[in-house]
Formats: sequence, structure tokens, C-alpha cells
Amino acid sequence: MNAARPPDRPTARPQGTVRYDNTGRVVLVTGGAGGIGYAIATAFANSGATVVSADVKDPSTSEDLDGKIEFRHVDTSVESDCRSVVDHIVASHGAIDVLVNNAAIQPKESFQPIDTIEEEVWQRMIAINFGGYMRMAANVIPQMRRQGSGVVVNLASGQAHRTAREVGVYGPIKSANLMQARQWAVEYARDGIRVVSVSPGAIDTPMVRASLQEQGGEAALANRHPLGRIGRPEEIAAAVLWLSSGEATFVTGTDLEVDGGLGAFGAFADPYPLPGE
Repeated sequence: MNAARPPDRPTARPQGTVRYDNTGRVVLVTGGAGGIGYAIATAFANSGATVVSADVKDPSTSEDLDGKIEFRHVDTSVESDCRSVVDHIVASHGAIDVLVNNAAIQPKESFQPIDTIEEEVWQRMIAINFGGYMRMAANVIPQMRRQGSGVVVNLASGQAHRTAREVGVYGPIKSANLMQARQWAVEYARDGIRVVSVSPGAIDTPMVRASLQEQGGEAALANRHPLGRIGRPEEIAAAVLWLSSGEATFVTGTDLEVDGGLGAFGAFADPYPLPGE
């Protein structure tokens, strides 16, 4: 997505680089077959971790980084699937150091007021977007307690903090994901487990592209972000890697908004002009 980009500027100054070494760590990413989840799984694998991607879909690319990412078919709305993948990882690798709860859906049919949305739609969203996070955490945390260490990262959303018309299900569930992270952080802090959440703005993923018209169109969606563009999955992955690292050991029970300034921009503020205006 290249809509509503800022005007050309002089050649950028060096921005600096951060590198992570996750050698020996075991990471489980739900919804890791595409979009943000695949970017997170790839970033962990590229930094040396053993990564298991749990998803109902096949990976969006045949590239598996020389076997560094193991893809397992998992429906997070099914308890036996969640338990089975955790048992498999512990039996195969002996530990789980990081759980990234990312698997979620936002079907087009959910973009309507709550008095018209079909019950099957919102029940499925609750089963995956809320229940899936809880099932995975409930199965992983006992292993982390035995280890005396671990990090859980819940992918929330900018919609966890603010809302709009016709998103009466997704946003409230994302807000619950944020509160899940806070509650679990308090619950297991003395077990050596940190729990955090990340709230992306609009990110260039298949799920966002599938509902572009419901969100006002590509140009308008990009322009709502003060940075004037849609985010990249790799930018969310970078935040997750930092929060999961030894550089963030005093960070728990909180949320990091990676949203291009979306949350700072007041509804009362004059909108940024679109290109050509």
C-alpha cells in the first residue's frame, strides 16, 4: 500500500540497526502462516530461534527458512488442537520460551452494528480471537512455570483503544486481549513470566486488504495515520522481538501501540490532505 505517502524529502539520515540473537529459544506463533504472524515467525527464525507456526492455513510462501519454521495445523478454537501442539513442542524441543498469540479473524460479515450481525459470525470471532488466546496461554503457561521463565505476547489492535461505527465485535475483543495480557502479567509475574500486548494500526496484510472498502478505501485508511501510510508486518515483528528479548526484562503488563501515530490523532483534528488535494 503506497497511498497517502508524505512528499519526497532529502536523503534520509542513518536510522540505526538493532539485531537479536534468539539462538536456543523455542517460539510458538499462532496464525503464523501469513501476514503479521508470518513476519514474526520469520524474524524469530532469522535470529536463531526454533519456531513453530500454528495455523489452520498453509503458509503463504513455500519458503521455510531451511526448516527453521515448523508449520503445524492448529485451530485455536479447539482445545485439543492447542493442547496437542504444546505437547508436541515440549516433547520435541523441551521448552517454550515465547508464545505469540496472533491468530484472529475479522470477516467482512462482522462490519455491521451488533443488532444486525449474525450470531454465528460473532461467536466464531469470540472462539478464535478471545478464546484462542486464552486456550494457548493456558496450555503454555504451565511449561513456562516449570522453566521459571517465558514471555507471552498478545496481538491486540488500535481498535482495542478506540472505535468506529460497525466494528462492534472485533474492537471489544481486541480490548479484552489487551486486558488478558495485563491480568496474566499480574498473575504470573512471580513465576518469571512476562506478558505484554502489541496494538498495531492498519498493517498491509491480507486481512486488512480484504476489508479495505469497509474501512473507507486504501487511500483514506492510510491517510488516517499521521505517518501517512499503512504499516508493514515487519514493523510489528520488530516490536515483538524487542518485547520478547532480554532488553525488555522490566516490561510486563503493558501495551505497545505500533500504529503510525493513529492513537495520538484526535477525531476533532483537521484531517491531513490527501495527495492531489
